[in-house]
Amino acid sequence: MKQGWRARWAELRTAQAEQKKEWPRRRAEWRAEQKARRRRGEGPAPEQGVPPNGFAMLPWLLMGMGAFSNLLQGETPNPLIGGLGLLAFNSLYISVVFRAFDKKKRESRATLWLLGALGAVTFGLAAGYGGDWLTFFALLGLAVGSVLRGRMLPRVVFPLCLLAAATGAWRDGWDAINIAYGTFISSMVTAALLALSETVRELRETKEELARAAVEKERLRFSRDLHDLLGHTLSVVVVKSEAARRLAPRDLDAALGQVADIESVGRQALTEIREAVTGYREGSLGTELDRARSILTSAGVDPVVRQSGPPLEPQAEALLSWVVRESVTNVVRHAGATRCVIAVTGGPERVRLTVTDDGRGPGAAEPGNGLRGLRERVATAGGTLEAVPLDRGGFEVRTELPVGGGAEPDGPAEERETRTRRRRWSRVGPRDC
Repeated sequence: MKQGWRARWAELRTAQAEQKKEWPRRRAEWRAEQKARRRRGEGPAPEQGVPPNGFAMLPWLLMGMGAFSNLLQGETPNPLIGGLGLLAFNSLYISVVFRAFDKKKRESRATLWLLGALGAVTFGLAAGYGGDWLTFFALLGLAVGSVLRGRMLPRVVFPLCLLAAATGAWRDGWDAINIAYGTFISSMVTAALLALSETVRELRETKEELARAAVEKERLRFSRDLHDLLGHTLSVVVVKSEAARRLAPRDLDAALGQVADIESVGRQALTEIREAVTGYREGSLGTELDRARSILTSAGVDPVVRQSGPPLEPQAEALLSWVVRESVTNVVRHAGATRCVIAVTGGPERVRLTVTDDGRGPGAAEPGNGLRGLRERVATAGGTLEAVPLDRGGFEVRTELPVGGGAEPDGPAEERETRTRRRRWSRVGPRDC
């Protein structure tokens, strides 16, 4: 028996030594991950250290050395029963605490049965021997605190403390009431510390998930901007190329003018793409209306542009510019219209934009990605966007925004303030062209 316990003690010491040897390797891996994240531009990862595990609960078994010493010195009656009980207690305690750090195992019925068996062995040893054997109640409290959470914890801890107090009073008098206090402290403090550790880990995981969501949102923003930019620009290039081809046989100067417009549009598209990539794209509703008039004229569509009301906020102008761009692109590419009316009406509470054409309407086609993306952005700004066919023929895109509304934020507050300072908006007064 004596050699068996020495072997178990040697195994415990070996496990602790192996854990200490593992620490330099884990620290080196963590530092390597930090350097890799810095090279990727992700910034340093939060310090996590070594997560708690079952080995952290093993040193507390030394509290039972008094009972073990009594057993070895022959001061314990029925040493065979005491030795078997001590072996059972240590085995159950180690099994429970190692299962406690795996959420799935901790919440399983098998763990609860093991914890119940540990309680029964603890009560049997404490009631049978008393003295140093009463300290096993504190170890039982550690096991209870590591396994139980929420409402179940006080429902078990308080009866356990009463049982420890009654057993201690029966065996060693009222001086053993400290056993109940130690049981309460060990269980509640262990549960609090482990719950805090789990909360911190969950917060770190949530932070990483939010960072991934922010990256996905930025990718979505860039994909929408790129779609709107390239779709509009390529439509302008196609329309003006067709105009240049038609004009070249009979009016070379007019055809060269169209080619010059294509060059200007290409240069402007390169600038806008660079601005979209850096997140500093500037938008002016007046400039977009002038572009719309130019492309509609080149496509053989009679443009009518009306704008009235007070000046708009920069974010609202930027969002309405996107709506004008996408709507005019659809008119040129799909509508087959001869007339297009763009009306911007500002009010005290809301601003309204309508783009109406007399073409053939959408037919049976599904709305494109451009309109879907714009509808999402307008909804985020607190407005509405509707694209409906007209009874008399044609198609109309209606957009309403609250005064002061605008596009969704693309980054932190500091970045938005920087973008606002960098923007140079051109204000336009009421017009009717």
